Amino acid sequence: MNKYNFNPLKYQNQLSKLIIDLKASKDFSQKTYHQLIKKYPKSKSGSFSKSEIIAGIRHFSTKDQDLLIKKIVLKPIRTLSGVVPVTLLTKPYPCPGKCIFCPNDLKMPKSYLSSEPGAQRASHHHFDPYHQVTARLNAYYANGHPTSKVELIVLGGTWSVYPQSYKIWFINRCFQALNDFITTDKDNPCQPDTTKATWAQLKESQKINETAKTRCVGLSLETRPDFITKQELINFRKLGCTKVQIGVQSLDDKILKLNQRGHTLKATKTAFKLLRLFGFKIQAHWMANLYGSSVTKDIKDFKKLFSNPSYRPDELKIYPTALLKTAKLMDFYNQKLWKPNTNQELITILTSIMPSIPCYCRVSRMIRDFSSKDIVAGSKTSNLRQIIEKKANKKIKEIRSREIRQLHLDPSTLKLVTTSYKTSSSTEKFIEYITPENKIVAFLRLSLPSQSPPIKELKKSSIIREIHVYGQSLNLGDKAKTQHLGLGTNLINQAKNITKKEKYTNMAVISAIGTKEYYTKQGFKDGEIYQHIKIN
Repeated sequence: MNKYNFNPLKYQNQLSKLIIDLKASKDFSQKTYHQLIKKYPKSKSGSFSKSEIIAGIRHFSTKDQDLLIKKIVLKPIRTLSGVVPVTLLTKPYPCPGKCIFCPNDLKMPKSYLSSEPGAQRASHHHFDPYHQVTARLNAYYANGHPTSKVELIVLGGTWSVYPQSYKIWFINRCFQALNDFITTDKDNPCQPDTTKATWAQLKESQKINETAKTRCVGLSLETRPDFITKQELINFRKLGCTKVQIGVQSLDDKILKLNQRGHTLKATKTAFKLLRLFGFKIQAHWMANLYGSSVTKDIKDFKKLFSNPSYRPDELKIYPTALLKTAKLMDFYNQKLWKPNTNQELITILTSIMPSIPCYCRVSRMIRDFSSKDIVAGSKTSNLRQIIEKKANKKIKEIRSREIRQLHLDPSTLKLVTTSYKTSSSTEKFIEYITPENKIVAFLRLSLPSQSPPIKELKKSSIIREIHVYGQSLNLGDKAKTQHLGLGTNLINQAKNITKKEKYTNMAVISAIGTKEYYTKQGFKDGEIYQHIKIN
């Protein structure tokens, strides 16, 4: 019996025959997969699931395991960006915000609902990060995805208001889960919950993770613009954070006030400036159809995100306002002071704004993962992105629509392109390798600060804020078309050349805990909370 409570030996006859046919199939497709599971049923009443077939491959096939599993996975969308995303939620905790659009589910952290998939997983594990991480990795492994490179995405509203002791404990539990995770049929060990952790204990867990089999290659934390301070960002780095999600929501002070957001544009601008000077990747949240706005206002407001140097985020989550039962917005709706966009109005907004998003920004989401049952009014269309991309066609330049995914790659045709843009505190260089079809294969974000750094460690330094090489996520040591062409090294060398030309004497990298070994091999040395290399 394996750790997923499925015993392949019980079905050895069917699974062995299925695996033989799987090996023999040359042009494997979804159709082939369905033919196989019909030909070799689990029982009279049902078929094998993908995870059960994969468990059978791991148990009975000694050769070509990885190749056979890749056939079964078919469309590994979640891991095609090269990294396994693991989303987890913090425990319910009072939020300082009074936003009228936010739901108020007492069982969840503010702005989240019990019906959301991630929230359900968190609740099932009593919000313990160790068990949330382990369960998610088990699911990925069972379905044939490599699990050695993980991006931890911590959600839960305003991370900054949680007690410091809780935050240290939470992240330490995350790293413990990664360090303990094993990809075998044996059960994973379970660290006892001490409910407490120190900075020293966290540092020890992080040190182990630098060379662990399952590494944290990115850590995202979520907070509000008005909680971004120098000390807060120093603490973020000590936790291992590389990306910060902040709720911008609107770039109009009047709209922010009407929606009781609790901060002004000044706070948003200050947050962006500090985040960039620290080298964080910035993921902004923006909302359409807020109280007091309109279709015209929304289109105008959104375009400020990139026309104004005070903003220009690296990633975006676009959230059309959805009316939820427990939100204060219900009162405005009942009084006919606010009404939701029609689907056509929403499509008009999104098709107008998507082409304005530059090549250096990635749109991660275009709608919240609310159940349609929870939405009183507002869009319930789950495939908005597909609709918008089809309508906008080739006008869209943002990263996600250009990711190479499973397309054939000829390295000799790759082109190196650098896009420069100004922000309120820097000149940014977005350096990318693209195909002749403008598909993105790899990129690097280099920041050249135009202001004094917030900490001494970054004095006279350019900052590598992100390196990403696309291709399906691989286990450490595996080889793939895109991830082992030396593109990352080439991008770093390009960043060095730009840094030298612009007369910076050092180059820092905001490395994740699990990428420190890679940068060390590239010649970077550990500093207090960054890694550095001298530029001659």
